[in-house]
Amino acid sequence: MSVVVGIDLGTTNSLIGVFTDGRPQLIPNAHGSFLTPSIVGVLDDGRILVGAAAKEYRVTSPERCVWAFKRHMGTSRKLEVGGKTFSAPELSSLVLRSLKEDAAAHLGHDIHEAVITVPAYFNDLQRRATKQAGELAGLKVRRIINEPTAAALTYGFHDREATKKLLVIDLGGGTFDVTLMEIFEGTLEIVATSGESFLGGEDFTDRLLASILKNMGEQLEIAEMKSPRLVSRLRQECDAAKCRFQQADEVTIRLPNGQGEYEAGHSVVKLTREDFLTIVTPLMDRIKGPVGKALRDGQTSPSEIEHVILVGGATRMPVVSDFVRDYFSSEPLCTFNPDEVVALGATVQAALITDDAAVEDMVMTDVCPFTLGVEIAKEFGHQIQDGYFSPIIHRNTTIPVSKEHIYGTMSANQTEVLLQIYQGESRRVKENLKLGELRITGIPPGPAGQSFGVRFTYDLNGILEVEAYILETGTRFRTVLTNHAQDLTEAEVRAAVSKMREIKFYPRDDLENQRLVRYVERLVGEIGPHQREPLEEALDAFERAMSSGDRDHFEAARQGLLLMLSALGIPYDEPPAP
Repeated sequence: MSVVVGIDLGTTNSLIGVFTDGRPQLIPNAHGSFLTPSIVGVLDDGRILVGAAAKEYRVTSPERCVWAFKRHMGTSRKLEVGGKTFSAPELSSLVLRSLKEDAAAHLGHDIHEAVITVPAYFNDLQRRATKQAGELAGLKVRRIINEPTAAALTYGFHDREATKKLLVIDLGGGTFDVTLMEIFEGTLEIVATSGESFLGGEDFTDRLLASILKNMGEQLEIAEMKSPRLVSRLRQECDAAKCRFQQADEVTIRLPNGQGEYEAGHSVVKLTREDFLTIVTPLMDRIKGPVGKALRDGQTSPSEIEHVILVGGATRMPVVSDFVRDYFSSEPLCTFNPDEVVALGATVQAALITDDAAVEDMVMTDVCPFTLGVEIAKEFGHQIQDGYFSPIIHRNTTIPVSKEHIYGTMSANQTEVLLQIYQGESRRVKENLKLGELRITGIPPGPAGQSFGVRFTYDLNGILEVEAYILETGTRFRTVLTNHAQDLTEAEVRAAVSKMREIKFYPRDDLENQRLVRYVERLVGEIGPHQREPLEEALDAFERAMSSGDRDHFEAARQGLLLMLSALGIPYDEPPAP
């Protein structure tokens, strides 16, 4: 029997679930808990500990344990522990394998396929590293899904008739995401997403830990090298204290000795909620930024948000719920366990992939969380400087999508261009992530500015098709980048690319549009001067829209041009509708 499981691969804890009997269900691990700590330890004899056993081992032997390695996904960093060297995907694969084995034991059959969640703001390298971790664990990764999207799927599955605008605040152990979305008639539409890959509950714990150590005359980095057991035990105390603020206005933190032990009459530190807020205020300020960015990208005001959903164990901290009340003037929604809601949503996504009858009336749209574009050169005075980024598909554009932009050569008699393709938000490509390249040849010799078009088509599988064509000759060039695609076979990629044709839009090739342009161009030279300027502006907008590849933009510009003709009293006979 083959099933697709849903996995929340977290910084602090990981979970696995399966869609069965018409609903998502979590699978307990060998210890009977849904939460498996994302911690790996190496014993003196070289044996590997994963999960709860490693978490206990970390208290007494922190130097032989490693955690929060999710933050290093997509980097070349190697982590040494217990005389062994691991990459972040290798460590993550150990956690995934543990989840897989526990699920197989619980279900009574092997697990081969999975949906794995990632922070919405994970870049291409981080997503590929997550896919690699799944493969190392013996899993075919059917889909990588954003964590806030998974959480919203859980709410959407249980409340399909609702029509509302939601904001998901996902503060996990090591990452922070904000996603704006709308639910209507069983459809979940992602509007905008933002976040930070290096902000989570672990940072709140470490900031509290550093504050207490500072009062003891120690610096965290130095203390970790000098007295690792003291720091490990105190970190455990700080983490527990952070959680106790859920029920108490004041907490007590015990201070261990240099060996990490509690002596009779040990010292304590008392902290109030206000003290804690003062300590973590810089972190709360970092939370406000992505929240505001997601709302701005979605052109939504805080008052328009009907529900703010809290996801991730760190959202249990009162400082987070207090922030929501202050920012949105409403109570946060937490119907489902914040620790579990992402994993449950991953199983709903698995059900969508396998066409389970229980989700046949559900539809999900997503957005591209990052901007895709190409490198261009700019002319400043008489100097040409390269290294600039020109966006073609902007972040938070609903996918699948096809967009086009017209570029020109930079020098006289330039006959070829090496198109460099990037992902990122920076104005300079050196700060963005290169995805690939496409060489355009055979450009007719001539002055600088010889035109060529570039079209990006991006789908839900993460496939980016890049097309370029020379306007004068019509010669086309094409490459398909599968950097973001999740474990698709060559046949599946070909099928996905073929399906992309349905969303491509080439209004400039339409004979009727060409006829309209020529008609208006002739009129421009015939009408009075006071009429010429507004008509030219409308025609310019129409031609720009034809080059954009955006159907809605084009239709609006076309109607604008026709209305301008009508306002000027100029007749135009449109062909009958097909």
